[in-house]
Amino acid sequence: MQIGVVGGGRMGSGIAQVFAAVGADVTVVESDAIAAKAALTRVETGLRRAAERGKLDGTPSQVLSRVEFVTDIPSLPMNADLVVEAVPEAPELKVRVLTAVELAVSTNTVVATNTSSLSIGELGAVLVHPGRFVGMHFFNPVPVSKLVEIVLGPNTRDDVRDKALEWVRLLGKADVVVRDSPGFATSRLGVMLGLEAIRMLEEGVTDAESIDRAMELGYGHPMGPLRSTDLVGLDVRLAIAEYLERTLGDRFAPPKLLRDKVERGELGRKSGQGFYPWN
Repeated sequence: MQIGVVGGGRMGSGIAQVFAAVGADVTVVESDAIAAKAALTRVETGLRRAAERGKLDGTPSQVLSRVEFVTDIPSLPMNADLVVEAVPEAPELKVRVLTAVELAVSTNTVVATNTSSLSIGELGAVLVHPGRFVGMHFFNPVPVSKLVEIVLGPNTRDDVRDKALEWVRLLGKADVVVRDSPGFATSRLGVMLGLEAIRMLEEGVTDAESIDRAMELGYGHPMGPLRSTDLVGLDVRLAIAEYLERTLGDRFAPPKLLRDKVERGELGRKSGQGFYPWN
């Protein structure tokens, strides 16, 4: 099985790791040699941690040998079974990437986007073959998160949906299938909860840890909405909220506190500070 992943950040490297772990040959595309080296380090670290948890068949080096890192999309294997786009949530960037991917691979390749909120129909409209395009929304951190949200665009073929479901199950993950709608199911609900938690913090209802503990202990959430926002990235959550505000209305308007933190560079775990300090 040949898998391509465009974007070697936290999500893309996680996607590459889990496919390599089940025996696939994976090609990861990054923008330059420095970014590719950083992606290699992420995959290597993730494999080592999986091995320490007893969740890896083979050694990290054996699995890593199935992952190749390249610096341009035309270097993707033409006969790839699946290529997953995992670049930042900027529509213009995703359109450029998806257009280039379609030129690089055969017409039999399934092309997927890992977007957490952008319209599958709008992204797929740039493709010559939109029937082979599908949303495969993985969750962070990919290696330990169980869910993949399969998002069907207006032109997604039934056989493409079925292949996506097969891949999810091959990875040992669970799926939900939703139709294309702003925020799908998970981001729409998750962002709404996160925004309300930020408003509560802004209004001085209580502190961040208490808000998170209330949801973890009272409702059984594995992680509270503010810590989850730190993990996702405050900039990512802001971008999704702005998109949902434009498409679904004022109930998704981002709180001032969120905007202020992003302007200060407090983006969560990746910057070392969000609603919590991170080492």
